[in-house]
Amino acid sequence: MATEQPTQSLPQGVYLEKDIDAGELTVNIGPQHPSTHGVLRLITTIDGEVVRDIEPVIGYLHRSKEKMAESRSLFQYQPTIDRVEYLSAFFDHYVFVASLEQIAGLKVPKRMQYVRMITMELNRIASHLLWFGTFLLDLGATSPMFYAFRDREKIFSLFEQLTGARMMYNYYRFGGANADMPEGWLEGALDFCDDFEQRIDEYEAIVTKNPIFLDRTVGVGVVDAETLIAHGVTGPTLRGSGVALDQRKDNPYCCYDEVTFDVPVGQNGDCYDRYLVRMAEMRESLKIIRQAVRQIPGGDTADLMRRRAEGDEAANDIELQIAGQKINLLTYKAPPGEVMTTVESPRGFLGCYLITDGTPKAYRCKWRGASFSNLTVLPLLMKGRLFPDLMAIFGSIDVILPEVDR
Repeated sequence: MATEQPTQSLPQGVYLEKDIDAGELTVNIGPQHPSTHGVLRLITTIDGEVVRDIEPVIGYLHRSKEKMAESRSLFQYQPTIDRVEYLSAFFDHYVFVASLEQIAGLKVPKRMQYVRMITMELNRIASHLLWFGTFLLDLGATSPMFYAFRDREKIFSLFEQLTGARMMYNYYRFGGANADMPEGWLEGALDFCDDFEQRIDEYEAIVTKNPIFLDRTVGVGVVDAETLIAHGVTGPTLRGSGVALDQRKDNPYCCYDEVTFDVPVGQNGDCYDRYLVRMAEMRESLKIIRQAVRQIPGGDTADLMRRRAEGDEAANDIELQIAGQKINLLTYKAPPGEVMTTVESPRGFLGCYLITDGTPKAYRCKWRGASFSNLTVLPLLMKGRLFPDLMAIFGSIDVILPEVDR
């Protein structure tokens, strides 16, 4: 029969103390971690709850995107471009086709310039919506994720009507696009704008003044503009620190110089300001889309023979010759040239540096992704910060790993 053990207790007024020096601890976050939103490894050195150092390890998604351009014809390479930055594939496609258009001297019809502008701004909203949902999810709020995906699906439906794909669109072509907009597509885009404007109000009512969200973002991840510029950081991360740098304003492409919009900037350079900038950018994108729909020229862009100008210009037009089967797409030789084209993607400057040498393949195709530069400031932002702030800070700079690794 078991006997009951007497309860032992310390005499009153006697305490045991023992200092434990745990020292610094190295923690691996990733490469499979839900909050890195991609295959990224963060080697993090912590002292208790304080981050002493952090080292991003990249390369898990490297696919030789630049080398592929040298081993395939220009037209064979084009469909693979969507994978450079899959969340905003229209921007990837634009910088590539625009680079070749400049080298080959192609004139893009104004109607197609407006179509490109509309699709890129819709793509910007879709990208920001995914960022909004995942950013709040990382901070512990689940509802905004569902709201963001609900509205993102509406944009994907428009893209599917236009291109046949929800992602990886392969829609732009040298000199234009592969097809005109289907009947009623512009009206659908306007309907989305009217509906989504109310949704942004709902998002901000839920999130912007939420006390928990404010505690997690205000004064967290503060960085000055000089540091960001020294690291080549662009996009909402730089604008959140007060620099109104935007390619659409500073170096207009498509027809951005024919529409009116503002460039939102922050003041404090923290996670909260970066959030505010992206929310304001979605409102500005709605303004651009509405103006573009009103101003887009009419005409039939599906029939190349009808929409192209007549005369010598038409005779030398690459798209017209393709339509007339005078050019073999696999063997088309772009004239020798060298050009760098940049675009304002949802994450910052996205660029394509293209060199052609008169052969069907590119001599060199260099991609400049905004995510790589944005990732370089993460160690600076995290030094001395609490470990729980890591995902708030990392999420606020919006890094997409395929764009980093290429």
